[in-house]
Amino acid sequence: MTDSGLDHVFVADHVSFHTGFGMDGLIQAATLAAMEPTLTVQVGVFLLALRHPMVAARQIATFSESAPGRLVLGVGVGGEDRHEIEVCGVDPTTRGRRTDEALEILRGVLAGRPYSHHGEQFDLDDALILPAPDPAVPIVVGGRSDAALSRAARFGDGWLGAWSTPERYGRAVARVEEEAQRMGRQVEDWRHGLQNWVGVDHDRGRGRDRVAKVMEDVYRIPFDRFERFCPCGTPEQITAELAPYVALGCRDFNIQAIAASTEQSIEAVAAIKELLAHDVAAA
Repeated sequence: MTDSGLDHVFVADHVSFHTGFGMDGLIQAATLAAMEPTLTVQVGVFLLALRHPMVAARQIATFSESAPGRLVLGVGVGGEDRHEIEVCGVDPTTRGRRTDEALEILRGVLAGRPYSHHGEQFDLDDALILPAPDPAVPIVVGGRSDAALSRAARFGDGWLGAWSTPERYGRAVARVEEEAQRMGRQVEDWRHGLQNWVGVDHDRGRGRDRVAKVMEDVYRIPFDRFERFCPCGTPEQITAELAPYVALGCRDFNIQAIAASTEQSIEAVAAIKELLAHDVAAA
């Protein structure tokens, strides 16, 4: 447990988002893990299509040597900024297929045995990454589309949702688990999650205005398209809106809290974490 009361944190991943903004998710994860020796770090989500899967596999294996069992890899296709994908030399229309192939390769080479793959995007013979991560790094697949849910069922240890009502979230979780079962995959402990922006303030209106400004700056989309997915108010009010997701299988919340200061944001997330922990324990 860190001084903030948090023992599991999320980091983002972008190469060049809109105005050039970005951060390397795996480097950030490694930095945080080195600073806090008990912290588990989840990348949510890593844009795997923008990297060669062998290079990503080596980064993951290196992280696991230094901090075994403390990385959760969230993978998504991106797409909010097509230019970000183009400047990395990737055709945006192939990002889904490229992600699927890259995930298949990751699963293969991180098992610690020679692995060959001949596909549309990648071609490799007897690829090998040693030492293999021990324990294995959980892979959580993000995205709202049908393709993303099928990707989570095929490759994931869980699904990371966003912009989802409880009703939609429950249907998505059920679909992922049912599809995985039909494929013959046995996932012993599903690790489903949810990404949420929240506006923290004793006055809900102020909280709403604060998170709306930040989100519109980041996504360049009117906030009213997101508003019903973004709880605002006190930590207790926000928790009440997040609690139904726990009953539907959510175990990891990536909460982007926007408050009057960074300190208040951290305090709010820690308070929400403690409140939600009671619901998780009871689920």
